[in-house]
Amino acid sequence: MADGQGSRPGAHDLSAGGDVMDQVTACARSALRRYGCHPGAAAELLTVSENATFLVSDPAAGPSVLRVHRLGYHTEPEISSELAWMDALRAEAGVRTPRVLPAADGRRVVTVSHNATLRHCVRFEFLPGTEPGGEPGGRLTGRHFEELGEITARMHRHARTWPRPPWFTRFHWDYPAAFGAQARWGRWQDGIGVGPAERRVLGRLDDVLRRRLTAFGQGPERYGLVHADTRLANLLVHGGSVAVIDFDDCGFGWYLYDLATAMSFFEHSPDVPALIDSWLTGYRRAGLLPAGDEAEIWTFILARRLLLVAWIGSHRGVDFAAELGAGYTRDSCDLAESYLSTH
Repeated sequence: MADGQGSRPGAHDLSAGGDVMDQVTACARSALRRYGCHPGAAAELLTVSENATFLVSDPAAGPSVLRVHRLGYHTEPEISSELAWMDALRAEAGVRTPRVLPAADGRRVVTVSHNATLRHCVRFEFLPGTEPGGEPGGRLTGRHFEELGEITARMHRHARTWPRPPWFTRFHWDYPAAFGAQARWGRWQDGIGVGPAERRVLGRLDDVLRRRLTAFGQGPERYGLVHADTRLANLLVHGGSVAVIDFDDCGFGWYLYDLATAMSFFEHSPDVPALIDSWLTGYRRAGLLPAGDEAEIWTFILARRLLLVAWIGSHRGVDFAAELGAGYTRDSCDLAESYLSTH
């Protein structure tokens, strides 16, 4: 619940499009004034997912990136905590993250008002680069997943030992947060294409996930601060260096969840087992993963998959979610049946 902003679990105001996005764009323009940008600076919408991301073109300062937050997802202290971890990873763990560009008054999180609605905004430096495999003529390879695994291990190693500020606060990605009565991204039962047959299969999956995650436990060796969205889309490759972006979902969860997020949206691909092996090869260069943890990799991949069924259902106005639609639910049921046959 963000500063005076009410929302129900899973609600996503940016999915409404139309007038809402006009208001978000107006907030972005207001924020540019708070940041002391050149009067001729412009904000161009890049993407809408959990938040709205704008490319800022400033004749004086050059390009930067402005994130305008959706309502009710994060409080200002939660956003400040995200930024603090990004700073620490860059300074202490050798993980390149975008620097935060403060406003003219020094604030790192700016709150702007439009039509009596308050929205939080953060401005980041612009990092050049492309998603791994996204360069002209490029293709996704196991090497990309090795690199991602190694970077993830460095983040986990830092998270285990980092003395967090006393005011640090982020949400959890435990079972209640993902699938409970107040599920963060809504109920998977409300996903696109979830009918009686799909509800039976995915309900069995939900039951097994709950039991296995409970048995797996939340000891400090398995559960801590994670990025929670380590897809290749959140890496930028430029000049041989790799930057990690979009920490908006970071919070407390199982470390193995980061592996599961790396397979987001293509968990059913026949390439996934080989990509998991590549990710593990990279991870072992900077971290340890006991055999007992590896045995539950597919539990976390299926948990992420079920969570994304809920995400798609609560983000129907987002183009990417609409494109996935009922087909993603149908493939999720096939994947669930395969998993349930062995687990």
